[in-house]
Amino acid sequence: MSIQKITVDGLAKLPAFCHAVIAGDFIYVSGTIGTKPDSMELVEGGIGPQTTQTLRNIEQILAGCGATFEDVVKVNVFISQMQEFAAMNHAYIAIMGEDPPARITVGRADLALGAAVEIDCIAYKKAA
Repeated sequence: MSIQKITVDGLAKLPAFCHAVIAGDFIYVSGTIGTKPDSMELVEGGIGPQTTQTLRNIEQILAGCGATFEDVVKVNVFISQMQEFAAMNHAYIAIMGEDPPARITVGRADLALGAAVEIDCIAYKKAA
């Protein structure tokens, strides 16, 4: 099985990792936060807007891997304040819809750049 590391132009990232790795039919998206395009600056407005931007960033990463949210099978959500769960969940459902993939949410996490939310995921896309 070959492994392909993916870095998407226009999305910021720390030098310690790539945006995603394709391993066989699976895509592993790295932890992603709500940074503005091509910037290490978080979007303003708290957990709701950060969740939306994080998912838009993941959408770009998936596209760079030839996949979409329809291919996502598992999502891990980390939030800094569990009392913000409802706001995160509202923004999450607005993008992921009423038939979302499997998910876990972990609260009280200290996240990079002081982010309110960080999300990673695994997608399954049969290789062509």
